[in-house]
Amino acid sequence: MKEPIRILVGKPGLDGHDRGAKVISSALKDAGMEVIYTGIRQTPEQIVNTAIQEDVEAIGLSILSGAHNILLPKIVELLDKNGAGNIKVFAGGVIPDEDIEFLKDNGISDVFTPGSSLERVVDVIKQTLNRE
Repeated sequence: MKEPIRILVGKPGLDGHDRGAKVISSALKDAGMEVIYTGIRQTPEQIVNTAIQEDVEAIGLSILSGAHNILLPKIVELLDKNGAGNIKVFAGGVIPDEDIEFLKDNGISDVFTPGSSLERVVDVIKQTLNRE
């Protein structure tokens, strides 16, 4: 039997609102995943360091601040720089549709905008990690 998916859920930047991240964390746990939640106001370096220390397969980033085009590619860059480019990165939050392609072009596996179902989030993560 395979080990459960280990996923870090983080809030990069100065966001102080984390209800969505907690709801997603709960849904991922209910789906059998091991979730490491880092809390609010994390730097890209803190998120990457924790992801490597915790040996996760994926990172889920919740962002509402509008800094997604800067912070999210920075996390992917730091993962690559630290030999952890195999960790898949997902994003959710208030991200305009016109920014999604940019984020995907810069290493984000998928983006979940407001209204995405919890089932879709779980399914996409499992499919991306080949753990269906």
